[in-house]
Amino acid sequence: MNPLNVSLSAQGIQTDAAVLANLGTAALVEQAVARGEGRLAKHGPLVVETGQHTGRSAKDKFIVRDAETEHTVWWGKTNAAMTPAHFAALKADFMAALAAKDTLYVADLFGGSQPEHRVNVRVINELAWHNLFIRTLLVRPTSDELIAFAPEYTIIDLPSFVADPARHGCRSETVIAVNLTEKLILIGGTKYAGEMKKSVFGILNYLLPAKGVMPMHCSANIGADGKTAVFFGLSGTGKTTLSADASRTLIGDDEHGWSDTAVFNFEGGCYAKMIRLSAEAEPEIYATTKMFGTVLENVVMDPETRELDLDDATLAENSRGSYPLEFIPNTSEQNLGPVPANVIMLTADAYGVLPPIARLTPDQAMYHFLSGYTARVAGTEIGVTEPEATFSTCFGAPFMPRHPSVYGNLLKERIAKGQVQCWLLNTGWSGGKATMPGIKRMPIKATRALLNAALDGSLNNATFRKDPNFGFDVPVDVPGVDSKLLDPRAAWADKDEYDRTAHGLVQLFVDNFAQFESHVDQGVRDAAPQAA
Repeated sequence: MNPLNVSLSAQGIQTDAAVLANLGTAALVEQAVARGEGRLAKHGPLVVETGQHTGRSAKDKFIVRDAETEHTVWWGKTNAAMTPAHFAALKADFMAALAAKDTLYVADLFGGSQPEHRVNVRVINELAWHNLFIRTLLVRPTSDELIAFAPEYTIIDLPSFVADPARHGCRSETVIAVNLTEKLILIGGTKYAGEMKKSVFGILNYLLPAKGVMPMHCSANIGADGKTAVFFGLSGTGKTTLSADASRTLIGDDEHGWSDTAVFNFEGGCYAKMIRLSAEAEPEIYATTKMFGTVLENVVMDPETRELDLDDATLAENSRGSYPLEFIPNTSEQNLGPVPANVIMLTADAYGVLPPIARLTPDQAMYHFLSGYTARVAGTEIGVTEPEATFSTCFGAPFMPRHPSVYGNLLKERIAKGQVQCWLLNTGWSGGKATMPGIKRMPIKATRALLNAALDGSLNNATFRKDPNFGFDVPVDVPGVDSKLLDPRAAWADKDEYDRTAHGLVQLFVDNFAQFESHVDQGVRDAAPQAA
């Protein structure tokens, strides 16, 4: 245990609890098991359950609306406001709850791996496994760095806290309240650990654009040629899977910044979906389910043999595993790499309309970045029980406090400056809509073959056709890939139904993009799809 350089009382937090600060992995696992928070599986990972909250509570997140945020936050559906008075009442009740605890776990961590762009974050937990989770997911300071650590932002996470909508100005007994002026985030009423990591992501998404740094909901890796690729995409589109390639050096699987000199990971760990994970399709990630230090959320385990059943969705479709970045072979020692040579935008098309890969112009790239089209996968958010089409601007609207045009313009500037090649990679369904019987997702082998061809440059030598609906370039023939996959219309049994479905999807794109038209130039507006 490392003592705190800045005490809780120095932050105005008064408590008689035993404060266990900056514990290591083994000590936190011991605490979690001893307190009945989790159990060890056969090969060493800690298995925990999150109860009713098996995904983010997106509708329960609020940002305090005050002089700091009034004109800097994009207020609306994804950024809901809380009054300073309601936050003050919530904070008072959180402090009273902290004072009554017998044990608290504190971790001092960094959000961001590039020193000049990172933020110091203190996380206070009532659960040992939550503290292990966030210690795994954020960047861990060295012993020397801890000695001088001064928290800039503080997260207090109390799953046992019960919010009062009338008193606290929230929606339910669950609350995630962000106060950017006080640099304090309060999370109550949910055991889903992902709320903590996404809160740090939100902080960096707010701070970095003002410094000219592009924050990204993406994974990133480096090829043998030294070139970096970034993969934008929402949960379930393949960011973690496609970036965990043993032939490439992993920078990170979910959250990054793009500065003038580097792509740098915001985190020090990975948070992967576990449901139906297989050693054959995803060997690197599968191997982490047999390692001490991995935390498995809502994974079913035999109580006697302690064997895992990754195919069992009884507890959650969104079962998850968190593990240190170094558990994946061939990872970046500094958690960063050169600025990108390729940008890949991942989507999981539930309509079966988009091709498995398409080459984008810079204007098309900005159009699809602002659109953020994909399918929300069952379990990622509460209330989502089957795939459904959605548009999440910047491939991460719930985490973007500022107006989308801020991030879109930053991306376009960086693409132009670095002459970056952009691709749209569809990991969704082929041959029909996702809801049709017998329709399956793109084969992972085909996706990897197309991705590898894009990254090694060979795909640029292919023959391309113009997609009649979206106007981007689509390869006609790629070695090792079924040509029917490359032409979505050819994969449908009913071509007329495909045309009707494509027309409907184009209209969804056009309707969604209307909100951005006044914030982009004519070239981006001209990149909009048009029904054939």
